[in-house]
Amino acid sequence: MQLIEILKIVVLGIVEGITEWLPVSSTGHLIIVNEFLKLNESESFLEMFDVVIQLGAILAVVVLYFKRLWPVTRREDTNKPAWDKNKLVLWAKILVACVPAGIIGFLFDDKIDDLFYNPYVVSVALIIYGVAFILIEIRNRKREFKVNELSQITFRTALIIGVFQVLALIPGTSRSGATIVGAMLIGVDRTSAAEFTFFLAIPVMFGASLVKIVKFMTDGTGFTSNQIYYLLIGMLVAYIVSLIAIKFLMSFIKKHDFRPFGVYRIILGVGVLVYFALA
Repeated sequence: MQLIEILKIVVLGIVEGITEWLPVSSTGHLIIVNEFLKLNESESFLEMFDVVIQLGAILAVVVLYFKRLWPVTRREDTNKPAWDKNKLVLWAKILVACVPAGIIGFLFDDKIDDLFYNPYVVSVALIIYGVAFILIEIRNRKREFKVNELSQITFRTALIIGVFQVLALIPGTSRSGATIVGAMLIGVDRTSAAEFTFFLAIPVMFGASLVKIVKFMTDGTGFTSNQIYYLLIGMLVAYIVSLIAIKFLMSFIKKHDFRPFGVYRIILGVGVLVYFALA
């Protein structure tokens, strides 16, 4: 392994760890960064790497919210393991929300990659959803949200949030951004929307990573030892940075709305569009 390649991996891991949870599009940022810090690897590996590196970020959610997600508890009278019905219901809602993106992603994964994985699409998506964030937050300034706790999210609400997640299949949209915006539009408050988005990422990204790994392996290339190290380093960095990013976002939204992220998306999108138009 060359030191310069490892440094590139570290940078990509940092970018992933920050942008996976902030509503600014992790895939979009990775595509942009790859234009300047491109790894000396095949296109098929780079495409797979951008998705699988997100497993490190997902692990951060599992660690931070383990007690709220683990569905096995102990009975007070016998101290024996037992299922926590409330957590099982939460997981059922999460899985329901996964269905729309899972179906569309499975059927059209290659088409989406071919059509949308480029800086121009990313920049336009950054701008469009940046404007959406600002407009929605202006609309919500004096709004009373109907859902203020995760337990109040119904199966119907979860499915609608899952439909909004389909939009995130287009790079630059932001999975967290699409689901948070969608949840807020149908009456879920910021904190509950953000937490449900975090939990929703666990099965979604595990599934997406499995699809990408299987596709990479069936293409006949297989992993080299360097590529395995790259993935492990990238995931480790993404995990560490994600721990910080998640805590920051949850603290931020208790006092602020999402308009600063909307402004950031617009500025970045315009900058990227101008850069590649003049390049």
